[in-house]
Amino acid sequence: MAAPPTAGIDAARLSAHVKVLASDAFEGRGPATEGEKKTIAYLTEQFKAAGVQPGGDLGKDGKRAWTQNVPLGRFEIKGPVAASLTVGGQTQALTQGEQIAIRAAQTNVDRVDIKDAPIVFAGYGVTAPERNWDDFKGVDVKGKIVVVLINDPDFETGVGDFGGKAMTYYGRWTYKYEEAARRGAAGLLIVHETAPASYGWATVKNSNTNVQFDIVRKNPSDAHPLLEGWIQRDVAVDLLKKAGLDIEALKKQAQTRDFKPVELKGATFSTGFAVDHQVIVSYNVVGLLPGAKRPDETVIYSAHWDHLGVGAPDAKGDRIYNGAVDNATGTAALLELARVYAKAPRADRSVVFLAVTAEEKGLLGSTYYAANPLYPAAKTVADINMDALDVNGLAKDITASGNGQVTLQDDLAAYAKAEGRYFTPDPTPEAGHFYRSDHFPFAKIGVPAISIGSGQDLVKGGVAAGKAAEEAYNRDKYHQPADEWSADWDLSGQVADLELVYRLGRDLANSNKWPGWHDGSEFKATRDLTASARK
Repeated sequence: MAAPPTAGIDAARLSAHVKVLASDAFEGRGPATEGEKKTIAYLTEQFKAAGVQPGGDLGKDGKRAWTQNVPLGRFEIKGPVAASLTVGGQTQALTQGEQIAIRAAQTNVDRVDIKDAPIVFAGYGVTAPERNWDDFKGVDVKGKIVVVLINDPDFETGVGDFGGKAMTYYGRWTYKYEEAARRGAAGLLIVHETAPASYGWATVKNSNTNVQFDIVRKNPSDAHPLLEGWIQRDVAVDLLKKAGLDIEALKKQAQTRDFKPVELKGATFSTGFAVDHQVIVSYNVVGLLPGAKRPDETVIYSAHWDHLGVGAPDAKGDRIYNGAVDNATGTAALLELARVYAKAPRADRSVVFLAVTAEEKGLLGSTYYAANPLYPAAKTVADINMDALDVNGLAKDITASGNGQVTLQDDLAAYAKAEGRYFTPDPTPEAGHFYRSDHFPFAKIGVPAISIGSGQDLVKGGVAAGKAAEEAYNRDKYHQPADEWSADWDLSGQVADLELVYRLGRDLANSNKWPGWHDGSEFKATRDLTASARK
């Protein structure tokens, strides 16, 4: 079989984009900063140079802007954080960022003051009626601090009511905070463990102790308890031990549906800190190539442009979280795909290049787009997302984030096979990657969506080398200032991945096909509601 003609993806262009976007001058690309202004200007300039049209908000003149306004709540802790645990009359102060990582309250309060709140251990903090599972068992947690484990009850055993190792949404920290809010808890603290979280404490600290953002909510307390945070495992072990409890025994109980929450007798939690809250406007950047025959049908490529901005210094004193791999690589890919699409013959369907904001703050730019789509969701063919592409050379395989039960994944596997490569299911489904990338908000509104991942089976070194590189990145660079551009990167793997991604999207854009969700997918019913729009 003859190799398909190449689209002309250029490694040097990819590297040059990442070098700019991940430079110190862009200050870590934090939303609502000077770094955002530079990023928006650069993306707009590059989309123009690529030859695509503005695809953002419609103006009164009927013309589209380059951006989509994304109003966000911005929340920042001002001044010191006081936090302490009291057990049996003995009080232990907790240091923000070291033993505890408290997020700025997102409930529009100026100050958080919690004094001697009772503490309840609630297993994994899950209420799943369809699985006949309830970690709360009717216990009233109003005004109390709930302590829970991260991930699903199945994570350690690999078997059970939550699909084994693969994380469900119940395992995500976002869900756990939402459930605590629904139950009126004063706060929720998640016990950090590296394996079930899929990242170390440095990531927790850097992601949670800086500025927080959320979509603007009418009733924010419906989604957020007053206190949201994480605690180190050894702090939780000590707390439970002083209350006469053993964390490993409690964990085993929590892995069964018979688990009952335990109030820690004689134990309380206190905290106090000020919060600055305001509404700001951040921006999604959008490029468009209108379809030649069916412009009302849209294929979307997406990637998030933001990272963590400027934060706490690392051991070397570096405070800029450059976000080179995460996700200047995906953003560079978006720009390069726009360039190769623009110089090719116009596709039958429209193609949109969507660079979203505030992914690092909870997929907020893509969540806002999904709630306010610029192009109707019913006629959006697919979203193909790119996040943190590999920089270690060619891989024999390609993967995707989580198992989305979507035909796009089958198509990706078929395209890889045609090129002499193979598809590998997400090697770490327990990390919950399906719920951690910008394709997820599209999936929630029914749009077939996939987030492309680079493979691990490297041509140079095989799976062992690929795993070692990924583990080293997660340990030493992920969400840390060390995630910086390097002239030594081998981007040949990215080129191969993007050639494949181009063909996948290009063929969809030149066809009458409508990808779909497999039976059993939680998103199929939502998509089916709009089936008449696609006839």
